[in-house]
Amino acid sequence: MAARTADLVFTAQSSPESAAAFYADLKGRLPAHGRRPGDLKILPGVVPIVAPTRQEAQAKLEALQSLVDPIVGLDLLRNLSGGDPLPPLDLDAPLPARPPSQTAQGRQSLVLDLARREGLSVRQLYQRLAPGRGHWQVVGDPIDVADALEAMFEAYGCDGFNLMPATLPGGLTDFIDLVLPELVRRGRITPASRATSLRERLGLGRPTWPHGPPDAISAAS
Repeated sequence: MAARTADLVFTAQSSPESAAAFYADLKGRLPAHGRRPGDLKILPGVVPIVAPTRQEAQAKLEALQSLVDPIVGLDLLRNLSGGDPLPPLDLDAPLPARPPSQTAQGRQSLVLDLARREGLSVRQLYQRLAPGRGHWQVVGDPIDVADALEAMFEAYGCDGFNLMPATLPGGLTDFIDLVLPELVRRGRITPASRATSLRERLGLGRPTWPHGPPDAISAAS
């Protein structure tokens, strides 16, 4: 459906590798619907934890994680891993295998793959997920964050990003003050164009109306 109809796709990806695989798969489906790769933009969520130094950024992340109550963390984990009730769990042991979800297979797969790939305990997993609910998390100084975003873009993992600061307004302000100037310096973000709409700013053409222009539809109705 996305390949046939969508202009933008907001996706959750936990690594650049999974983002590139998703990007290639979805873009590869467009020609079957008479569409070009540029007709659809893929914007994965990214949670930037940024500070002037790496040490400060890591301390900021750990402070956020320390605020996650185990009851809240387990409920988040339940929702993100399929929604079914969780059995009694040892918070410092790995998350046991779970039967496939009937309603959230993509998000369940993301959570389980993250836990296995990074060898996380239950506690570490919900702390890892809490700031961005499973979206890609980038922690570091402005150069680290800009490097990570640039690398995913160059690896054809996205057409841009949906910023998901862990806190507001501070997380967004940190990104604007620290990372945005670095991205501008690299030419990854250009000054505002003459575009008058979000569609134009994103480089998307006007939508094709199935039965003629809007005026014709209104007149017919």
